[in-house]
Amino acid sequence: MAALASSLSLSPQYRTRSKEYQQHHHGSVVEEIKGLIRVHKDGYIERPQVVPCVSSSALSPELKVTSRDMVIDNVTNTWARFYVPNLHHHNKIPLLVYFHGGGFCIGSAAWSCYHDFLAKLSAEVGCMIMSVNYRLAPENPLPAPYDDGIKTLMWVKQQFLYQYNDSEWWTKKCNFSSVFLGGDSAGANIAYNVAITVSESESALRPLNLKGLVLIQPFFGGEARTASEKSMAESPGSALNLAASDAYWRLALPCGADRDHPWCNPIAKGSVKLKNLLVPTLVCISEMDILKDRNLEFCDALAKEGITVEYSVFKGVGHAFQILSKSHISKYTTHQMMSCLKSFIMSL
Repeated sequence: MAALASSLSLSPQYRTRSKEYQQHHHGSVVEEIKGLIRVHKDGYIERPQVVPCVSSSALSPELKVTSRDMVIDNVTNTWARFYVPNLHHHNKIPLLVYFHGGGFCIGSAAWSCYHDFLAKLSAEVGCMIMSVNYRLAPENPLPAPYDDGIKTLMWVKQQFLYQYNDSEWWTKKCNFSSVFLGGDSAGANIAYNVAITVSESESALRPLNLKGLVLIQPFFGGEARTASEKSMAESPGSALNLAASDAYWRLALPCGADRDHPWCNPIAKGSVKLKNLLVPTLVCISEMDILKDRNLEFCDALAKEGITVEYSVFKGVGHAFQILSKSHISKYTTHQMMSCLKSFIMSL
């Protein structure tokens, strides 16, 4: 599998330029996912703003959710957007640490689609959500997002231990003995790999208690194609096709790695043993997603290792339907998915 050179430089902020200017000043395009990302030979990155970014305050009052942004790490510019439901009872509520999707290469916790989805999810489930804005590839290839995830959990631990004044608005409502990791697509991959890492040193999280893992359409891959990858490569009902999937992996994986790298294929030979995953796992799968069969194989592998795994296949919808599709069936199925997440989180 072809890989980009590892000397990609940090990109400046995206600037609108003509194609002729970009070609002349930055060299030929070496990787492109149409409309989403373009990588030039000299490492210059273009990311058109396909989804608007919104402030934390852009919420409907009817949701009765408070949202604020907090800095996790100034050096890496890692931050998180919190969603805290304004509940009438005084019981402390679970915390879901959530990672957005985007093939590791695009996306933001400030994207309007994630902002709306997670605010509604927080209200529906009755849990606190911390949406992490991690570093993106190819400027920051794997394992950078995993490192950001680990750092985020350590930051949460510090907030609990030291009860900083600027965090009291959420820490006083948080049940730190009921922490969940979750995400969709690449974000689900991040949640899984972070969970595997912390499971290897469970004492590092204490007194936090990781209760479960929520994986929505987890972005895994492999050198051998699955049936759903072959048959649904150009599915109009999905936000992900095979060509884009391959490109994301070329941009995100370390130089020289193929799609059977453990970070990409968790059930490949040589991958970290799935039995190291010590927490119950919920996997949400879309029927029209090219990742459907790979997600089902992952669930089967977890079950064979004795891991408690629940999964649901949502009919008639594709990849990322819960954030990108406005169809009637997507809205209905998103509500079903939220109910599924609520049952899983509240049962543990």
